[in-house]
Amino acid sequence: MASVIQTAKAGSVVLKNVSVEDGTTSSDIIYDAEIPGESLKRHPLGVRPSGNALTADQDLSLSMGIFGRLPDSLVLLLLEFLDQKALLRLSHTCKGLFAFATHDQIWRELALRDIDSELFWRGTWRSSLLKRTVRLPRVKCQHLYSDALYRPFQCTNAPLEPFTVDIPKHNHIPKLKDLSVDEFAARWSDKPFVLTEPVKAWKVFQDWNEEKLLEAYGQVQFRAEAVDWTLSNYVEYMNNNQDESPLYLFDRGFVEKMGLEVGEDGAYQPPECFAEDLFMLLGEHRPDHRWLIIGPERSGSTFHKDPNATSAWNAVIRGSKYWIMFPNSVTPPGVYVSDDQSEVTSPLSITEWLLTFHEEARQTPGCIEGICGPGEVLHVPSGWWHLVVNLEPAIAITQNFVPKSHLGSAINFLKNKPDQVSGFQSTIQNPYALFMDRLQEAHPDLYESMQAASQKKRKWEDVVAASDDDEGADRGGFSFGFGDDDLEDED
Repeated sequence: MASVIQTAKAGSVVLKNVSVEDGTTSSDIIYDAEIPGESLKRHPLGVRPSGNALTADQDLSLSMGIFGRLPDSLVLLLLEFLDQKALLRLSHTCKGLFAFATHDQIWRELALRDIDSELFWRGTWRSSLLKRTVRLPRVKCQHLYSDALYRPFQCTNAPLEPFTVDIPKHNHIPKLKDLSVDEFAARWSDKPFVLTEPVKAWKVFQDWNEEKLLEAYGQVQFRAEAVDWTLSNYVEYMNNNQDESPLYLFDRGFVEKMGLEVGEDGAYQPPECFAEDLFMLLGEHRPDHRWLIIGPERSGSTFHKDPNATSAWNAVIRGSKYWIMFPNSVTPPGVYVSDDQSEVTSPLSITEWLLTFHEEARQTPGCIEGICGPGEVLHVPSGWWHLVVNLEPAIAITQNFVPKSHLGSAINFLKNKPDQVSGFQSTIQNPYALFMDRLQEAHPDLYESMQAASQKKRKWEDVVAASDDDEGADRGGFSFGFGDDDLEDED
């Protein structure tokens, strides 16, 4: 028999005449103020991992009708197809569906489905979409057992520090005070490292903190993944969210938006050792190559390689970042790549990967890791897998480049993986042809050497193919190859 909650009030939330199907009464509603000092290990609604159901004498999923018969991850997937009104109504049916229908990740998906740049952040995605600050009542759901609801909460509240300490000595990313162009080309272009000095010379960034940036650019819109938000709105989100994977401000047009000049007389220029950049030959047609990065603790990027076989440098202005990296030949644990490397599958959140695979990754040959702090610059060589996470709110800038040592990889990528080339203007139909024309014009000797290397590679591949045809049946398809080929073909 349905009971009725006449009126319950917490903050700005008022529940009136809410019919509840499973016997919930006003005593089953718990508000934040009634639970002082509650442990973060306990889900706000009391939801527990699914393994607890094995010894439980009660199970709220039994009151969820047909939804209770479905895997909890499928329930959340189905709820993503509902609108705000349907989710609100569903949350009033029973305690189990209340937990699912108020899960903020559902409301985040609803918001991002048709994002409005005017959406004002109010602490949660649910409050933001409802356009009022909603203090969600804590219905007692301690007999609801769901990994899909509990795991995101666990990941959001798991401390990051245990993953960043006790780094094995052989895993440490080298730290260098400075590096010349020649030293970089001779010894370091294929290795990650951290420069400890360069950013200190960039005077424009010395005053870059939250207060100063808001004062100067608070009403300027920047890109945060799928959202175009003013900086003031994003900072409000950054300082007040509980997302498992917080939105990461990653804006490619910050130089123009902020009126910065790049170069010797400008706001900043690349550190000296990264000055050689053959993609500069593309001029106004070069692909996206520099970004402003701002994000809260726990935001970052899951495992990926940088676009178009480019290398990159990442300079931390404020805060600190943890990096874990693998060479091209080693696929990180928990990461699955399609044969053509166009699709990369990994856990949905960085913390999920850390909790599940970090221990294995740290013991995998080729793994290197370290923390990059304020004023430091990290080098990411072409083809290297890397995951990065902010250990605290952080501001950084990053830029991609093509040094001479990785020119072959970039050319190979533009030529043989046109469907994966990114960042070029839509008017550029053939990035490979454009770049080769510019290379031939500016560096004819380099162009000829690249052409000659390409011809040698094709001839060798023909020899190997013929050898395989003649002897493959007897020798199991034996073939030869060079290490550099792997780097170029598997960017």
